[in-house]
Amino acid sequence: QVQLVESGGDLVQPGGSLRLSCAASGLIGSISTMRWVRQAPGKEREFVARITWTSGSTNYADSVKGRFTISRDTAKNTVYLQMNSLKPEDTAVYYCNAELRDVHRKLYNPWGQGTQVTVSS
Repeated sequence: QVQLVESGGDLVQPGGSLRLSCAASGLIGSISTMRWVRQAPGKEREFVARITWTSGSTNYADSVKGRFTISRDTAKNTVYLQMNSLKPEDTAVYYCNAELRDVHRKLYNPWGQGTQVTVSS
């Protein structure tokens, strides 16, 4: 079995920075992509950023482009989200999600447990 474990959520002031981490564990064979999604109270889940594991190619939502950076550490099977110039509207629960295969080549699409990011004075 495989799973994703998130960390890094916190309370920060507007203009501040935060780095989220999401580590995949288990008998990982290969990772195709990992992404970050967020959900604020009363709002629909929103795509934030995605990274292709092999190439490192990235995609961002327009709302975070230029402020957030997604990256990965292939040796640790970990994806990061560096968040700068944070705004109150970034307040949400942030979830990571992966498309991966285990060592038996079984396909998984696991989700992290979510981590709370609150941007407020």
